[in-house]
Order: sequence, then structure tokens, then C-alpha cells
Amino acid sequence: MNDIKWDLSQLVKSTDQSEIVKELDALVEEAGKRAAEYRGNIKTLDAKGLKALFEERENMQLRYEGAIMYSRLRYSANTTDVVSRQLNDAVSKAGTKVGQALAFVDIELSYLLKQRPELVKDPVLAEFRHALERTLRAAPYLLTETEEQIIMSKDQNGAHAWSQLQREWLSTRTFPIEVEGKRKKLPYGQIIGLYGSPDRKLRRDANRVVYGRLGKDEIIWSSALRAICDDHLQNCDQRKYPTPETSSLIYNDVEPEAIEALMTTMKDNVGVYRKYLKLKAKMMDLDKLGNWDIMAPLPKAPKMTFTWDQAHATVVKAYGGFDPLLGEWSEDMYQKQHIDAAVRPGKVSGAFCQDWYGGKSAFVLQSFNGRLDDVYTQAHEMGHSMHAYLASRSQRVSNTAISYCIAECGSIFGELLLTDHLIGNAKDLKEKQAVLIQVLDGFGQAAFQVSARYWFEKSLYQAIRDGNYLDGETISALWVKARDDVYGDAVEWLPEMKWEWTMKMHYYIPELRYYNYPYVFAQLFVFSMYRLYQEQGKAFVPKFKGLLAAGSSRSAADLASGLGFDIGKEASWKKGISQAETFIEELEATLK
Repeated sequence: MNDIKWDLSQLVKSTDQSEIVKELDALVEEAGKRAAEYRGNIKTLDAKGLKALFEERENMQLRYEGAIMYSRLRYSANTTDVVSRQLNDAVSKAGTKVGQALAFVDIELSYLLKQRPELVKDPVLAEFRHALERTLRAAPYLLTETEEQIIMSKDQNGAHAWSQLQREWLSTRTFPIEVEGKRKKLPYGQIIGLYGSPDRKLRRDANRVVYGRLGKDEIIWSSALRAICDDHLQNCDQRKYPTPETSSLIYNDVEPEAIEALMTTMKDNVGVYRKYLKLKAKMMDLDKLGNWDIMAPLPKAPKMTFTWDQAHATVVKAYGGFDPLLGEWSEDMYQKQHIDAAVRPGKVSGAFCQDWYGGKSAFVLQSFNGRLDDVYTQAHEMGHSMHAYLASRSQRVSNTAISYCIAECGSIFGELLLTDHLIGNAKDLKEKQAVLIQVLDGFGQAAFQVSARYWFEKSLYQAIRDGNYLDGETISALWVKARDDVYGDAVEWLPEMKWEWTMKMHYYIPELRYYNYPYVFAQLFVFSMYRLYQEQGKAFVPKFKGLLAAGSSRSAADLASGLGFDIGKEASWKKGISQAETFIEELEATLK
């Protein structure tokens, strides 16, 4: 298992550190040349000149994509490696310099589009139409070139530094815990694997030791979060954003009405989740779930463990059963060694997929411990990679800036394909229960728990606006309130869980505030699509592949409309809730 690591050498001509740095230096130099060529001239371009600008920008992105990805992915795989840290620092600095050199591009482009909006619909620019529409939407909030450059410099040693600290702290900590009578010190990526242990005491102890340790350093995390939130509000004031959420809505290519309808639906249906949690407590012979039970397997559930080869075969079959081509591409990810699944100290927590446009593929990172939820994680990240395979073959680079709302659709649908496969091959009712518990646990986490994260983030900004100081206890109180608005009295919480916010990386990611609602969006949207799949069968397959192949060439609302959904209306979101209720009913039926 420890040998399951990716081959990043495919990304670059040479893996020698000095050669990578030369590539990054060349990127900075080329950015300077493009700046000298275009500064002051973009506002005079016609449609053909604008197309040439977009093509040059795409070509530059592709030339250096490999060196940038290599540096970032190598660091993610081992944040303690000296060379990896140096390359990560080099790519961060190069990115800042490139951003500063080319800050004028979007500013001048925005000026041009405001003066000549007809260019957006010019046939010469047809392939770039939606990219231009998105630029025009962001145009009113851009600052001067000098101001944009200052913000980039500030962020490198501000939000970026806080984010790096959070990742490195988690990836380098070890946590003492007793497992099967033996005292051990486990890295974060391994101890969180105990959250799904069949041993209830071990689950509770793992939660207690992790969050107790996080709470001891609350002054670090409250300082980080306070600085990031204050910084964002200052940026909002400078850019004259109407709300702290505006930049996220623009980035995610959605309208505020859609998110309002989505989150209203979630708030109105917390009872559905509480019903499931109480059903699960009954199935676990408990009066009430502890927070350490929320994602746990049933006590008498069959031990569904997987070797790496078994997980590999299962995921490929799940995708292949839906569409043979997706099955072939899934297998391609394994054969080309594009997956890093080994558990190691220094590896960043969680899992992710990085698109590789130049290779028409992707790279996946996860920590595989052989559990059922690790296979679900694998299927989830494989869905991201299938999105990359489809979009990179159908779209230009400019149309692969996929919003997070849509970017999660392939991955969550992949989880449901895995669910279909596992239920179809379940040996008995116990295995079916285990799979349904897995999918409903995942739904509850991504839809309802993440809704609480969204409401928590809103409360942070409101607290600052109200003049409150965000120390650790204040932040924790806001976290607990948002959490309890979802869970009500359905769950008992360890006192240490008030520090859970400290490890949620999404609050520390630079330049991406309000990162959470896209997960809720995708979860409900995919559950609605899955319902269509159940109704339409194979006729739905090309529609789904078409949605993924569209990349960012169409807005979220436009893509949804093509499937018959109006995401500005609560009724469309309720369809996803109805699918969750169907899964709950299926689970109840196994008890009769």
C-alpha cells in the first residue's frame, strides 16, 4: 500500500529542482514580455485582436502548467520534504510576480467590454463568450493596476501564509492514542481514519484527542481566522462589493437568488436529516448519537474492508457500468500512476483532484486505509478526474475555469454510481444497510453539516461588522450555534468539538471566501440529477456527460436549465431532498 504513489515526472521534462526553478523563472520573464506587449493596448483591440490575446494567454498557461503542478503536487504529497517546500515557495512567489505583471489585463479587458459590450457576442469570439460574460460581471469591482498588485503582495504574506501554516501544522502533528491495547502516535491523516472505526470508544477517543489538541492552539487559529476575515471585509469595502458573498458568487458563476433558494431549502428541511440521525441511533441501539457516531458504521455491519486492488476494481466497474468510456478513462488513471494513496507523515490532509489540461487527464491525492469510505473518497475524486477528461477534450483552456458548484457534480454523482454498484452486489441486507448508511452519512455531511459551515461563516462577518472581537471562544460559540441549528437535539457533542472549526481548511484557503455552499449546491443538484437517471435510464448518460464536457462554457443556471431545473426556485432543490428521503425509506425497509 505504501507504494501507491503518483508519478509526477510525467508533468515535466526534468525533475531536477534547478530545472523546475528555471521554468518558473521563464514564466515570470514571459509574463513581463506579454505585459510590455499589451499594457495600454487591450482597450483598443478589435474581436480578432482579443481572440489573439486569449490564445496567447492559453498557450502561456499550457507551457508552464507542468512545472507549476509538479511543484504544488510534490509539496502536497510531503510538506516536510525540504525540496518540496522550496519548490512550493518558488511557485508561490512566481505566481505572485506573474499576477502582478498581468494585473492590468483584466482591468483593461473590463474597460474594453464596458465600452464595447457587443464584443461579447461577436462570432469571432464565440468560443470565449461565457468567459467574457464572467469578466464583464466582475468588471465593476476591479481596482487600479497598482492596487491589484499591492493586494497580491499582501496576500502572499497574509492569507497565503496563514493557509500554509494551517496545512503544515495538521500534516506534521502526531496524536497519542491507545489502539488495541497499544499506545501509538498517529499522524493526522491516519488518526482521522479511526473516526469510522467499529469500536465506539476508539472513535470517541480519536475525536477527543484530535480536537482537544486543536483547542490547545486556539490562539493560533483564532488569530488566523480573524486576520483572514478582517482582510476579506477590507477588500470588500475597497472593491465596493455589496456583500461579503459577492466575490464568491461571481467566481462560482451563480446568482444570489439561486443560493438563497438553496439555503432556504436546507433550513426548511433540517428535520429530514434529524429523522435520519434518529433512525441511525435506533439501528445502533443508542438513545442518541454521539458526534463520534455520526459517520460511524453500524455495530453489526459486515466488515467491508478493501485492498487497494479491490478498491481499484470496484471504482472502475462502477463507472464502467454507467458508461464504458468512463470506465476506460477510470482505468487509465490507475495505469498511468496518477493517484497517490499512500498514508505518510507530512502528507496534506483530505483528498483532492488536480486537472491536467495538457495531458487531458488529472492527478488524485488521498490517504487510503482500506475502509468503505476510502473507496467512496476514491470514487468521488475519480468523478473529478472524469470531469477533467471530458472538459479538456471538449473545451479550450479558457473554458475550464469550472465553478465549484459544478465542479463537484461529477464527483458526487460518482459516489452514487458506486452506491448502485455496491447495492447491486450486496450479499445480504446487512451489506445493503452499510452502503445506504454510507451514502446517507455522506449526504448529511455534505448537505447539512456544510450548510452549518456556511451559516457559521456568515455569522463571522456579521460579528466583525457588529464590532465583536473574534477570539477562540467567540468563534467557537458561533460554530456551535450554527451546528446546533442543523442537528438540534439529535446528537450529543463532546465539549472538545467546539474547536472543530480550526481544522476546516476551507476557511483558510486564500482568495476563496464562502467556499462551502458549492458543496451543498452540488449535493442537492446531483441528487436531483440522480433522480432523473433513475427515471430515464441510459437516455440520461449523454446529458450528464454533456454537462461535464461543457466545462465553464455555460453558467450553472444554464446547465441546470438544460436538464429542466430552475435553480432560482426552491422546488428544484426540493427534488434533491426527495431523493434523500427515498434513500431513508429504503433503509427503513431493510428493518422490516
